[in-house]
Amino acid sequence: MPPEYEFRGQEFAGILRPRIAKEGTVVTTRERNYGGGVIGALKKFEGGIESLLFNGRWLLVPFYLGLLLGLVVLVVKFVQEFIHLASIALDASLKDTTISLLELLDIVLLANLILIVIFSGYENFVSKIAVAQDAEDRPSWMGKVDFSGLKIKLIGSLVAISVIQLLAVFLEPDEMNTDHVFWMIIIHLTFVVSGVLFAVMDFIADKRAIIDIAAEKAALELQILEKEHGFEKGYAAKLDPTGQ
Repeated sequence: MPPEYEFRGQEFAGILRPRIAKEGTVVTTRERNYGGGVIGALKKFEGGIESLLFNGRWLLVPFYLGLLLGLVVLVVKFVQEFIHLASIALDASLKDTTISLLELLDIVLLANLILIVIFSGYENFVSKIAVAQDAEDRPSWMGKVDFSGLKIKLIGSLVAISVIQLLAVFLEPDEMNTDHVFWMIIIHLTFVVSGVLFAVMDFIADKRAIIDIAAEKAALELQILEKEHGFEKGYAAKLDPTGQ
């Protein structure tokens, strides 16, 4: 891609938007040479700070490695629960078997959630996972879950886990504590409402982004027509007063 262009809105049809100054000249995004002296020194200092901040994203790696080790712990707990279920399979009632299976399902959902956070978080905030780019077993969602999608998947998994917890409690009515169940329902509804609000906010943000990109594209086309063909001179400036 030529350096004279910057990419805006990868998810919206790949619009290439030249950066045009008020005089109609193309402003490149190449790094400018600010020369020596105080200004040059300040720019070098600024570049060093920006490089430090950019590379600081690697400080997140230990967090994701810790989550990966957490998956190992979940595997151990899953094996323990499965061994317990297998040991009582012949003598346990259907209710007890169902509760044990719900506990296994709870662990599986939590493990899936951790894996999504690891992959999506690493690719969104640290670096692309190069070894998985052409892998045959690459998950279909990998590389497609941005920060907004990660929030939705996170809250969705929490809702599913809370439902399983509620179902396990309802299967044991004799041991049910009214206050405990009440707060579990409140927490579950809080997760549900939060998920709906997240989805609505993301929908509004996506619509706004589409409108902004369409407006930029229209203003750019008018500027090009005005410059090359004298089409309604000054109309583009009225549409985009900033002249950008």
